Amino acid sequence: MNDKLKESLKLLPSLPGCYIYYNADNEIIYVGKAKILKRRVMSYFNRKHHDSVKVNVLVSQIDHFEYIITNTEVEALILESHLIKKHKPRYNILLKDDKKYPYFLITNEDFPRISIVRKRNINPEKGKYYGPYTNIKAMHSTLDFLKKIFPLKQCKTPKFKSRPCLYYHIGKCLAPCQNMVTSEEYKAIVHQAELFLSGKQSELMKQLMVQIQKYSDAEQFEKAARLRDSYLDLKTTLEKQKVVYENTKLNEDVISLQYDEGILAIVIMMIREGRLIDKKDYTYEVEECDKTEFFATFFKEYYNTLSLEFPDRIVSNELEAVGEKALYEEWLNIISGKKVKISYGKSAQGKELQMLADKNAKVILDNAKLSKMSKIRDDFNNIGSYLKEKLHLNNFPHRMECYDISHIQGTNTVASMVTFINGLSKKSEYRKFKIKSAEGKPDDFLSMKEVLTRRLSRLGEKGWDKPDLIIIDGGKGQLSSVMQIVEEMGVSGIDFVSLAKRQEEVFLPHKSNSILLPRESSALFLIQRIRDEAHRFAITYHRKLRSKSAIEQNTKKD
Repeated sequence: MNDKLKESLKLLPSLPGCYIYYNADNEIIYVGKAKILKRRVMSYFNRKHHDSVKVNVLVSQIDHFEYIITNTEVEALILESHLIKKHKPRYNILLKDDKKYPYFLITNEDFPRISIVRKRNINPEKGKYYGPYTNIKAMHSTLDFLKKIFPLKQCKTPKFKSRPCLYYHIGKCLAPCQNMVTSEEYKAIVHQAELFLSGKQSELMKQLMVQIQKYSDAEQFEKAARLRDSYLDLKTTLEKQKVVYENTKLNEDVISLQYDEGILAIVIMMIREGRLIDKKDYTYEVEECDKTEFFATFFKEYYNTLSLEFPDRIVSNELEAVGEKALYEEWLNIISGKKVKISYGKSAQGKELQMLADKNAKVILDNAKLSKMSKIRDDFNNIGSYLKEKLHLNNFPHRMECYDISHIQGTNTVASMVTFINGLSKKSEYRKFKIKSAEGKPDDFLSMKEVLTRRLSRLGEKGWDKPDLIIIDGGKGQLSSVMQIVEEMGVSGIDFVSLAKRQEEVFLPHKSNSILLPRESSALFLIQRIRDEAHRFAITYHRKLRSKSAIEQNTKKD
């Protein structure tokens, strides 16, 4: 720590605000908010080592810092979001996504139009925005439905001077350009479209019924018939929506986060007036994943950019880990202009909703993993060449095997072997082993030695093809014990590496330094996938044996 930093730390106030870290090149590298600036900033420098690798690297690069005092912590939270968006510091979690999610825009004109736009203009004079939406196909279907139910103006400028265009004749426009509708009637339809996009279906249906009755009483039967058709179409659409809770005005967002193998999936289930009206899903490929920090960043960014009407309550068990419930509720109240409650989903109703969101998020995550594996399969020549170069392999890794040990305090010790060929799992060539040498005493090194001895002794036998690369789940010590067996048996022509889970380090035989593959690389994803599959297969076999042992012991007692 330099002298400038030491002096600055002494001057820190015990007040709320934002702190801004700079490196030696005067580049902003991190922005954070604090309830008490002195305590929060000092926490970075009071420890020699932090649990997070990212934080350790961040602290090593801090040359100097600034801070901005605010009146309250919620003001600091708002300022933090603004500073991160403006400066994009490298050590803040930034939700990098190539997609620009679109919005519905109801334009601010004398006779407004509904359109889909890719960018939300901060100028409110453009009109009212509703979104963002993640399912583009569903959004265009909704737009077609809106144009059918609410026949607003389609063209920016009139097609003809003295007659309406085709949209009027097919019932998709009321031709305000030709004075075929009054301003009051048109505004009423715009308001109905706004109610629909806000999820206020009950209020919309009531208004339509009142309007139908008015037209009927005035003997304007053509207008009444058009509204009646819109009413029936809306009713049919609402009946298709899943009813989550009958006879309720429940307006909630239910959020689930699922993470695996470097992919993070987030789903938001939108429930309005007791009906599930929409689902939004987001996927991210992440490096070092602090789920809580990532979720907090996503939560703030999503609701900061929300143009739909806010729910009355947000349900997510992930929010419990984030904490600061009162702070986030106050922040939501400010940005939404209404009271928004946060729930951790502990009630019976909350648990049911959370399970629904979790189920959807798991599907999104699995699909994202399959998509990534598909890309690996299609690009395996490049990935294999990359692994061969970076890990200094002698062979191109067409056939990769990975081994893992599973036990509880040395009992029912088993090992798994999984096989991947050209980047894809080959389940017909998976193998499982009961370990004898370490039974009753937990010894992963001895167990791994046994399973590799048994595996390598069968090289050349039918069904036991020679692998190009063997991956060991473990660190440097685990790999060293395996290499003793390999050298004693005189095995050659196979590459060996091990993968340590804590920092995803790859160790090579007889090398003291590890290799770190890029966190977002397909190569690391593939190795992690193989390692995790070996772990899953070993645990499944171990549980099966343990269950069998428990049944046998109970039978003997009887």
